[in-house]
Amino acid sequence: MSASTKVLDPAFQGIGQKPGTEIWRIENFQPVLVPKSEHGKFYMGDSYIILQTTQNKGGAYQYDIHFWIGKDTSQDEAGTAAAKTVELDAVLGGRAVQHREIQGHESDKFLSYFKPCIIPLEGGVASGFRKPEEEEFETRLYICKGKRAVRLKQVPFARASLNHDDVFILDTKEKIYQFNGANSNIQERAKALEVVQYLKDKYHEGTCDVAIVDDGKLDTESDSGEFWVLFGGFAPIGRKVASEDDIIPETTPPKLYSIANGQLEPIEGDLSKSLLENDKCYFLDCGAEVFVWVGRVTQVEERKAASQAAEDCLASENRPKATLITRVIQGYEPHSFKSNFDSWPSGSATPGSEEGRGKVAALLKQQGVGLKGASKSTPVSEDIPPLLEGGGKLEVWCVDGKAKTPLAKEDIGKFYSGDSYLVLYTYHSGDRKEDYFLCCWFGNHSIQEDQETALRLANTMFNSLKGRPVQGRIHEGKEPPQFIALFQPMVVLKGGLSSGYKNSGAEKGSPEEEAYTSDSIALIQVSGTGVHNNKALQVEAIATSLNSYECFLLQSGSSMFLWHGNQSTHEQQQLAAKVAEFLKPGVTIKHAKEGTESSSFWFALGGKQNFTSKKASSETVRDPHLFSFSFNKGKFQVEEIHNFAQDDLLTEDMYVLDTHAEVFVWVGQYVDSKEKQTAFDIGQRYIEMAASLEGLPLKVPLYKITEGNEPCFFTTYFSWEPAKAFAQGNSFQKKVALLFGANHVVEDKSNGGNQGGLRQRAEALAALTSAFNSSTGRVPSSSQDRSEGTQGGPRQRAEALAALSSAFNSSSSSAKAPPPPRPAGTSRGSQRAAAVAALSQVLTAESQKKSPDTSPTRRSTSSNPGDTSPSAEAKEEKPFSEVDASEETTDAKEEEQVSPTTEASAEESESDSSASVAIGAIFSYEQLRAKSENPVTGIDFKRREAYLSEEEFQTVFGMTKEAFTKLPRWKQDLLKKKMDLF
Repeated sequence: MSASTKVLDPAFQGIGQKPGTEIWRIENFQPVLVPKSEHGKFYMGDSYIILQTTQNKGGAYQYDIHFWIGKDTSQDEAGTAAAKTVELDAVLGGRAVQHREIQGHESDKFLSYFKPCIIPLEGGVASGFRKPEEEEFETRLYICKGKRAVRLKQVPFARASLNHDDVFILDTKEKIYQFNGANSNIQERAKALEVVQYLKDKYHEGTCDVAIVDDGKLDTESDSGEFWVLFGGFAPIGRKVASEDDIIPETTPPKLYSIANGQLEPIEGDLSKSLLENDKCYFLDCGAEVFVWVGRVTQVEERKAASQAAEDCLASENRPKATLITRVIQGYEPHSFKSNFDSWPSGSATPGSEEGRGKVAALLKQQGVGLKGASKSTPVSEDIPPLLEGGGKLEVWCVDGKAKTPLAKEDIGKFYSGDSYLVLYTYHSGDRKEDYFLCCWFGNHSIQEDQETALRLANTMFNSLKGRPVQGRIHEGKEPPQFIALFQPMVVLKGGLSSGYKNSGAEKGSPEEEAYTSDSIALIQVSGTGVHNNKALQVEAIATSLNSYECFLLQSGSSMFLWHGNQSTHEQQQLAAKVAEFLKPGVTIKHAKEGTESSSFWFALGGKQNFTSKKASSETVRDPHLFSFSFNKGKFQVEEIHNFAQDDLLTEDMYVLDTHAEVFVWVGQYVDSKEKQTAFDIGQRYIEMAASLEGLPLKVPLYKITEGNEPCFFTTYFSWEPAKAFAQGNSFQKKVALLFGANHVVEDKSNGGNQGGLRQRAEALAALTSAFNSSTGRVPSSSQDRSEGTQGGPRQRAEALAALSSAFNSSSSSAKAPPPPRPAGTSRGSQRAAAVAALSQVLTAESQKKSPDTSPTRRSTSSNPGDTSPSAEAKEEKPFSEVDASEETTDAKEEEQVSPTTEASAEESESDSSASVAIGAIFSYEQLRAKSENPVTGIDFKRREAYLSEEEFQTVFGMTKEAFTKLPRWKQDLLKKKMDLF
C-alpha cells in the first residue's frame, strides 16, 4: 500500500467543509463516523477521533483534532486513533492543532464542544451496543468537577463514594438529586446544576423533579430524607480518598528539546522563535502540558514519530495521566504555545499560504484533494457595530494640572493632542436605569501629570456613581466606534490647552507640534464611512499629506478650502463641510476638487507635490478571546476559555476579553474589594504580554466592566440574556434562581466560611441516626454499615440521648460549651460517641447565633449586590463640576459600597488574624504536612499553615502570611491542598 493511499482514508473524504464537530469511533482499527445524535456520548472501552472546524471572522477555516482514549480501550485501538489523527491532519493540509485526550483528564477546549459535559458510559464496541430504545433506565451516581469545563465521572452507587469535598449528582428514574459536599466549591455547585438540567432534558424529557441536598444542612428534610433512604439510611460519609486521577501536574518552566530519530535532545538558552527550524520537530515541556512542534516541510511519518516520542517520554517518566499533549504545526501555533517564549515576532510567511503547507499539502494537491479555508486577510466589516443609545447627556472636561475645566457645549468634540480629557455620557438603555460611559482620552503628546490627574478624577467619578459606569482608557488614534459616535463631528487638533503642556515647550518645536488656532494654516483630514468612524485629524500642512480617497479642509487665514479627492464619497464631502462649520462657524467654503486646485491653495501648502492615491489599509478582523488569569510565582499567566458564553462569567472572578480592537476587564460582584482595584493593572499587564506575542497594539482601548452594568458593545460578543445578568447572589445562588425560580432559597456558604461546622454537623447527625437505627434492628445497606450496626447499640443510644439532652440544656445558657474531647481510639463506638459530642457542640453554637444582626450569612443573603449601605445612600453627592482630584474618595471606599461580601470578608480576615496571633509555636514544613513521616501533634490541623515561620511560609506559598489571609477562603483552601497542608 502506498503512502498516498494511507493518507487518503475513505472515512475522511469530504471532511472539514463547514464549521462544526465531526466524530469517528475506532471499530476494528478503522474510523467509523458517529451520528450527530450520539455526540457527547463516549464509551469507556473505545477510542475516538474528533474534528472541530471553526471559521474565523476573516473567512478562513481553522481545525482542531482530538483523539479521545477511554480508560478501558485497548492499546492497539488507542494507537490506531493516534495514527489516524496524523492522517486526518494530512488530509486537511497539515494545518490542524492536535490534542491527546485521556478520559477524565480532557482539556477544557475539548469539553467546550459538548456543553455542559460529556457522559462517559460503560462498555464499548467489543462488548456490543444497545440501541437507546433498548436501554433500561439505570440509577447512576456521578461526581462532578470543574468550575468552567465540567468533568463528569460515574462512580459506584454507594455511600462510600460520597465525600465532603465534592459535588455529586444522583440520577434516579423519578428524581435527580444534587449533593453538595460541605467543603465543595460554590462555582462547581453552580456548574453541576447545569448538568442536572441537561440530564433532566436529555433523559427525563424535562419532567422529573430536582432536589438539592446540602451536606450538613438541617432543613429540606423531605429531599434529604429521600436521598439518604436511597443509600440505606443516614450514616457517616468518609473523608475524600486521594487517587491517581486527583494528581494535578504542576506547571514548570518550559524546556525545549529537538526530536531526531525518536530521541529528545535538550536545547539550552533562552526560548526564541528563531530556534525552531521548519524541517524539524521539537518537544516543549511545560510540566502540566507538553507540545510537539512540527515544521512545515516535515513528512507524515516524521510527524507520527515525533508524537510517539512524546508519548514514550511521558510514559518513561511516569507523568500524571492529566498531562496534556498538544501537537502544533508551524504557522498555526496557539496562544498557549507562544506564551512560553519571550516574544513571538510575526514572520514574513502568511499562515495558510501555499508555501506554508509543506510537502504533504503539495502531494495532496497533486492527488486532487482540495484544501479548503485558506487564511486570508479580510478588512473590517462595514457593518455598524453596537453603539450607545442616543439622546443622552454628554459632558467633557479638559484636565489641567490638578483640576479640570468643563468644555463649553460648542467645543465638545474638539480634542487637542497635547491634552487629556474626561468624558462622561449618561444615557438610558431600554427600560434599564441610567447607564454611564466614563472615559479618559489621552492625546499622543499629553504630559504624564495630566494623564495621572485624569485617572484620579475618573476614579472619583466612578465611586460617586456607586461603581456603575463603564470605565475606559482611550488613546489618540485608537478611538473605538462607540466613543467616536458620541461626537458629531470629532476633531483632533495639534497643540494643547494645558498649562503643563505649554510650559513643556512642546508646541514651539517642529511643525507637527505647532498649536492649532482659528487663523493659522492648518490641514484637516476628514475620513470615515458612518457615525461610528467619522473623524477629522489635523495633519502636516504639506501637499504630500493629501490622498485621493479622502477629503481635506485647508485653513489659511480667513479662507477655508474643502478639497475632495477623486475617489472620495459624497458623504465624506458632507462631513467635511460639517467639520468646517464646527471649527469656524459661518465660514464660506471654497471647493477644490482634485486636479482643479487654485494657486492660492498650493501656496498655502508650500507648493504642489505628488501625493498618494492608495486607499488606507484597514486592520484585519480578529476573533474575540476570553481569558481567566493568575499569577504563578510573580509571572502573569492567562488561560483561554474556549467557545465562551455568558455562563462562563462567574461572579467571584475577573476575566479579560480581547477583541484585538479593544480589551475589556470584566469584574464580578463577588470579587474581593481589593482585587477589584487591580482591574486596570491586570488589563495593562495583559496588553503588554499580548503585544509581544500576538501583535496587539499597546494603545488599544482598555475598559473596566462591572457585573450588572455591561454595555451593548461588550454583550455583543455573547448570546446575552439580561435575566442572567441581573440574578442576585453568588454563582450557585444565581443558577438556582434561574433554574428553580427567584423564591427558591439556598444557604450562602461563602466559599466555605463555615464548612468545618457543616461537615461536623453532618457527621454528628449521621452518627446519631445510625445509633438509633442499630438499636431498632434496621438493616444497613452495605457490609460496612452492617458491621457498624452490631456494636453496642443500647449503650450508643444512651450516650446519644445524653449528649443530645446536654446539647439542648447548654443551648439555653449564655456560657459557651467547652469543645468535645477528641476520639482517643479507632473503634466505631468511640467514633460515634465523638460525633454525637460534636452535634452537641454544633447545636450549642447555633443557639448563640439566633440574632440576625450578628449573622454574616443573613447579612450576605439579604444584601442586594450593587446597592450601597443606607449611610452611603444618604450621603450628598457633589456635581461633577465641583469634584476635584484633591478629594479623598478612593476605589477602596467605593468597593465597600458595592461589594456584597465586604463585611463577611472583613470578619473572616479578623478571625484569621486573631487565630494566627494566638498560635505562637513554629514547626517546619515537613512536620506540618498532612503526609509527613514525622508529624507534629497537638496543633489545630485546620490551620497547619499558621505554624510556619514567616520565612518558610514565603518559600512554600510564594507570599506573606498577611497576603494569604486576604485571599478568599476557597483560594486559601486550594493553596493548602496543593501544598499538602489541608
